[in-house]
Amino acid sequence: MPALCRDCLKTFETGPRCPVCRSPRTLNHPELFDLSIAHMDCDAFFASVEKRDNPDLADKPVIIGGGQRGVVSTACYVARIRGVKSAMPMFKALKLCPEAVIVRPRFDAYVEASKAIRQMMEDLTPAVEPLSLDEAFMDLSGTAKLHGAPPAKLLAGLVKRMKSELGLTGSIGLSHNKFLAKVASDLDKPHGFAIIGQNETEAFLRPKSVRLIWGIGPAAQETLEKAGIRTFDDLHRWDIKDLHARFGSMGDRLWHLARGQDYRAVSANRPVKGISNETTFREDTNDPGILDGHIWRMSEKVASRAKAKDIAGRVVTLKLKKSNHKLLTRRLSLRQPTQLADTIYRTARSLFDQTPDEGPYRLLGVGISDLTTADGADLSGDLLDPQAEARTRAERATDAIRDRFGTDAIVKGRSLR
Repeated sequence: MPALCRDCLKTFETGPRCPVCRSPRTLNHPELFDLSIAHMDCDAFFASVEKRDNPDLADKPVIIGGGQRGVVSTACYVARIRGVKSAMPMFKALKLCPEAVIVRPRFDAYVEASKAIRQMMEDLTPAVEPLSLDEAFMDLSGTAKLHGAPPAKLLAGLVKRMKSELGLTGSIGLSHNKFLAKVASDLDKPHGFAIIGQNETEAFLRPKSVRLIWGIGPAAQETLEKAGIRTFDDLHRWDIKDLHARFGSMGDRLWHLARGQDYRAVSANRPVKGISNETTFREDTNDPGILDGHIWRMSEKVASRAKAKDIAGRVVTLKLKKSNHKLLTRRLSLRQPTQLADTIYRTARSLFDQTPDEGPYRLLGVGISDLTTADGADLSGDLLDPQAEARTRAERATDAIRDRFGTDAIVKGRSLR
């Protein structure tokens, strides 16, 4: 059986340890060098970046998020052992892990690390399909001749390079399609490498819960359970026509995934639909100064991500949630796409000013959509606002200074509210 050492990248015949470096971190699988579809998922990405940049946090439980009323963006594995999970309300996370260190997100740092990882992946293959800042699919078909090594060895080298050059770890899932590659990447975390071969697919899936399917949440699982479907084995007992009649197009997808069939290609040009940022306040508020400060900070974060991806948006969205959980959404289409924080802020603030005073609010969000490349963004000034061009120049100058001296080199007064 073919084998690979994940530490020194030596290939050899099967064995529990590498014959060269004696490492026990080996991969042994009959299809090890035949599979080429991979999913790479960074391990607790935001928290890992924070621990890398602040060694004092190394052994501490770290939660990325904000405020008692907020939610957990990411929790490091020390905190996860205590039961903390992503999207969990912050107050609940702190009950489970009261000694946790709460760190406000630094999206500029995460974007920078993500871009470096993306470049490492593209050094292996042009077929990289990002799902978010910290995970992506890769198709390494045909790359063995180019690099002189099978995909499994290239992937092991990728995570080794991430660790040595960036101080970050990731987990690899390798299989024969996207669905199974993503499933595999969750089997051996953190810093893992798992394989699901073609010959073992059906036997692997049959006893597993349908929750394994990406996108099947509690509500969908409850619907399936009402139909007597809890496992992939249950799905096998349904005819595709009956599944379609009961669940529509989702039924067709379930029938194929139950058999490990996924014909979606890894698409390097998969479009980003939108960029947004939102926060849940510790206490409901109607304070105009506090709300204005949040609108500005969110606009800066959205603009920063847009600039990092070299894209712009034509539609600005403001999202508000009242204390009774009623959601209000306001949108405005601009004459030209923008990636400027100033334009996003002024548009979102205008939408807020036009919203009837229905507060207090518990959540506020800002975003852009209808995305395009940044080539045609922010080209013309605003005849009704003669100071717009000067503010644009000031923002570009601020970006240049922050790129050189750090994100805190220049801070606007309104961001301190």
